[in-house]
Amino acid sequence: MATKDQLNALQTVITENLRVQRGGADAIGYIDISNALAKTNSKQNHVIFGRRGCGKSLLLQESRRTLDGKTKVIYLNCEDFKNHSFPNVLIEILDSIFEELEKHVTGWFGRKRRCKQVLISIRQNLSSLKEQADERTSKVKETQTSENSNTLATGASVLDKQINLSYSDKNATKAAIEKEYEQADSKIHRLNLLLVEIKKQIREVFELSTSVKAVFIQLDDFYHLPRIFQPHVTDYIHRLCKDVPLYFKIATLRHASVLFADRKGQLTGAQERHDYQPLNVDFTLQDVGKTEKQLKQIFHAFAKKAGMSAEEFDKLFKGEGFRRLALAGGGVPRDCLSILVELISNSEGSVDRIGKDDIRAMSFTNFEHRIEELKTDSEQSEQDSLLKGIYVLREFCLNKGNNIFMVSERTLREHDNLKELINRLLDYRIIHSVGTAYTHKSRSGSYEAFMIDIGSYAFLRKLHGKLIEVDLFDGTAKDKIRAAPIVDEKDLEKMWKNTPGQLQAHLLSDGAPDH
Repeated sequence: MATKDQLNALQTVITENLRVQRGGADAIGYIDISNALAKTNSKQNHVIFGRRGCGKSLLLQESRRTLDGKTKVIYLNCEDFKNHSFPNVLIEILDSIFEELEKHVTGWFGRKRRCKQVLISIRQNLSSLKEQADERTSKVKETQTSENSNTLATGASVLDKQINLSYSDKNATKAAIEKEYEQADSKIHRLNLLLVEIKKQIREVFELSTSVKAVFIQLDDFYHLPRIFQPHVTDYIHRLCKDVPLYFKIATLRHASVLFADRKGQLTGAQERHDYQPLNVDFTLQDVGKTEKQLKQIFHAFAKKAGMSAEEFDKLFKGEGFRRLALAGGGVPRDCLSILVELISNSEGSVDRIGKDDIRAMSFTNFEHRIEELKTDSEQSEQDSLLKGIYVLREFCLNKGNNIFMVSERTLREHDNLKELINRLLDYRIIHSVGTAYTHKSRSGSYEAFMIDIGSYAFLRKLHGKLIEVDLFDGTAKDKIRAAPIVDEKDLEKMWKNTPGQLQAHLLSDGAPDH
């Protein structure tokens, strides 16, 4: 049994490493099961996809730490540019990149005087361009919402019109991107003309270099940039890196990112597999055995740093305790670690062996955190639809008495907004994918299966004994999933219309424990 001092040390180690940031504690090394680090360290453009807390930032940090001296890294967190207007946000990102290069002239490059002159020249040109009038005058969100409304009014389902996730409608998004780009066209035109000179100067810097042969540009949390701007930023960064020793490494949420768009037949952005290679570092519940193994390795690394052996850590849990932790965290390492920290903190250093019921009781707090992150990450105009989506899908499962629901692949193909809603809730860990290409016991067709988060219902006292909880670790789980209720469009429409007011308060009340 772990001692009180070991538990306190474990709590400290986890707390200091929950979020990777510069100047923080020495991070736990990246647990690399899928060879992601070697790929990230290769001279290739990459986009790293994964839900919040899956280790994208840690992977970027590990890459910076392990690269050889001939390859250097510039790291930017896009949250720093979250509310900046376009195209100035692009100019500011570029200026930050060259500012970092200028700072490291002495350590990275030879002939530092000439290199510094070149980099100063680039930054002066960017500064001059930024100070020119920003010609963006229209309110893009209003444009996008208006066009989306007009588009959905013709031929779309009632449900799709109710789910106001405007960016999910391709025609509306394309139109909004087009208008936004036209508003800034003059400034963008000058920035594009500047690109040729910038690349010429970059080549000169590398020709002068006696040691550095490549630079990786790491753009972390890219999803914080407004989606309407993302293709333009990606497009310019991609063109900046092309045919020079620069490579971009973008880390983002897959369904909160628009990296590629079509502008009057002109492709804008970067196209998957053509312009960059995708790296998926997510820990999903589709293969719970593999996810459990990965999580165990991560927890054992934390335990070792706290002076605990793997065996001592494993003895913290009883029965199916650790497996329930994996499910309650949706397979996401940071969420699982957060739940364990809460358990240790509440125990005041004296933890009895942790079981399923202990994890269940703590899962509500984790659900609260996810709701807050959703509100932080999402745009104001879509928050109401996202919260309604959580309520409706949870209500569907509660009414059907099952924590699993299925959606036909045909329904997802025919209803873009419903598909987008589900994808966004997957990103925010409110629901979890448990399988694709399922057949159903009583209906024809192919289905995707999802599990609502344990924290969204575990605190509801009225559910005691009334909800079937499919244990994904059970050998009969797949058979039970094939009998799960199928989401019916008409049922969802009815529930959507009848959602209560004060949705967040409603989702977090109704029998929630005092805390």
